[in-house]
Amino acid sequence: MSLEIIRNDITKVSADAIVNTANPEVTFGAGVDSAIYAAAGIDELLAERAKIGILEPGTAAATPAFNLSAKYIIHTVGPIWQGGNNGEADTVASCYRNALSLAKDKECESIAFPLIATGTYGFPKDQALRIAISEISTFLFDNDMTVYLVVYDKDSFVLSGKLFKDITEYIKDTEIISHHTYDTYDNYSAYSPMDNRRRKLYGLRPQNKESAPDGSALISEITPLGDSGSAAFQSEMMEPEDSASIDDKLKNKGLTFQEHLFRIIDKKGLKDVDVYKKANIDRRLFSKIKSNVDYNPSKQTVLAFAIALELSLDETLDLLGRAGMTLSRSNDFDLIMEYCLEHHITNIIEINCILFEYEQPLLGA
Repeated sequence: MSLEIIRNDITKVSADAIVNTANPEVTFGAGVDSAIYAAAGIDELLAERAKIGILEPGTAAATPAFNLSAKYIIHTVGPIWQGGNNGEADTVASCYRNALSLAKDKECESIAFPLIATGTYGFPKDQALRIAISEISTFLFDNDMTVYLVVYDKDSFVLSGKLFKDITEYIKDTEIISHHTYDTYDNYSAYSPMDNRRRKLYGLRPQNKESAPDGSALISEITPLGDSGSAAFQSEMMEPEDSASIDDKLKNKGLTFQEHLFRIIDKKGLKDVDVYKKANIDRRLFSKIKSNVDYNPSKQTVLAFAIALELSLDETLDLLGRAGMTLSRSNDFDLIMEYCLEHHITNIIEINCILFEYEQPLLGA
């Protein structure tokens, strides 16, 4: 079970429970509240809502879902944004906690949330997203349930301005250093130590420093050292001077992805259940990987495990290499993952939110 971020109309999502950002009174307002009443059936839903009475902010209660593709509608009341100094964040967190707890009590296997209180109540979307990530992550670590975070349109989903800016600049910087020609040596040397290390990881080195007609120093060529990933993986793949036969090579191949993955898990003393939950990986897929030494994973699966195991960038490149993959300096998905590894972002739900914002494939699930 896992968190999935989807772009959809929440009234069209099929889940055991649909969460409604409800009016505290026995009525309905605009936005998600109005849409859910219209889709479920206004008269029937209002009659059930009347049985609940007034709902206090942060609390949750359930009604039948009527015409929705769900068993229950869980009504929860968010706070009206008043600047953030009146306990609004705590109230939003309580909405998620109480809705998830109620879904568990109702034996739901899946639940769909909007970003609570970000519509007519005006709660800032980036803050609401962080709260949703925190509360859902905490719940899923101890419970099995599929949680959908449903985003209606791009404007409904906002990363913090700083994070978005940092990642965008990171991608642009890497695109610059991946070019084969630099205008001046000074420009080349002005990159930060992190960028220099990134060039080394990608196997790039400057060559042929020359003088331009204007007297400035040029780097005329950047030569790739290799694309196979980390030094550890490269050393395993180095050919001996007296080339062995194909049969000899196959007999002496290194550990497979599956073998290396479980060696890391054992070395770190981790429990399987903790690893696949933190990786946002379904238990059945994890069992399939564990039972097949030659399992061929997707890149998203490999990276999900790398994040769950808190591997360094070098270690991640090694794990990818054992599955026949690497990180490309010309692919936005790969660059975003590199950014997360460089900045030690280890919450896979947070990473999936970043990937979702950039319209990239998500990890795990």
